[in-house]
Amino acid sequence: MTESGGQEQSRWITTVIMSTALQNHEISTILQRQQHRVRYSESVEIGSVIFSLSGVAFILADTQDLLMTGEEQFFKRIQKFINIHRNSFLVLSAALHGPEEWNVMFRIQRRFLGSNLRIIPVHNTAETVKLMLTIAKITSKPQADDIRYKMAMIKAQIIENSPVWKMRQEYQLHCN
Repeated sequence: MTESGGQEQSRWITTVIMSTALQNHEISTILQRQQHRVRYSESVEIGSVIFSLSGVAFILADTQDLLMTGEEQFFKRIQKFINIHRNSFLVLSAALHGPEEWNVMFRIQRRFLGSNLRIIPVHNTAETVKLMLTIAKITSKPQADDIRYKMAMIKAQIIENSPVWKMRQEYQLHCN
């Protein structure tokens, strides 16, 4: 348990399925250090990181590697990935997102427009792990239910404290 702003919170730990190609990758090391259960599979797409309990999957790609290997081969991998995973994210990393990198991202967006693929640009491994864990955590069942409940409570409180709502209540009192 950790202390945060006077409130006690439990650490969120989950199981992560990764392609065996990422076994010696820094992302795997960071996730294991954070006590997540990391499992490796040869049957998932190369570069995949899957949070099965949250229902989200990420495919990692480096912009420079993409420029060197060619788009069509990469597009086939992405198409296969999004056909398998409903909530899919492409994590596109580059040390600097300059005009060439943004152009690559635009071509990917144009190619997969209307699909369930979301593209997220990142700069480093720490940023990649943080965003994957954030998305996986907020889409996990208990967290998503908790967020929906809190949003409903906030909505009710905003409506209850609204000047328009108070005026309406006063109007109804005068009419009766």
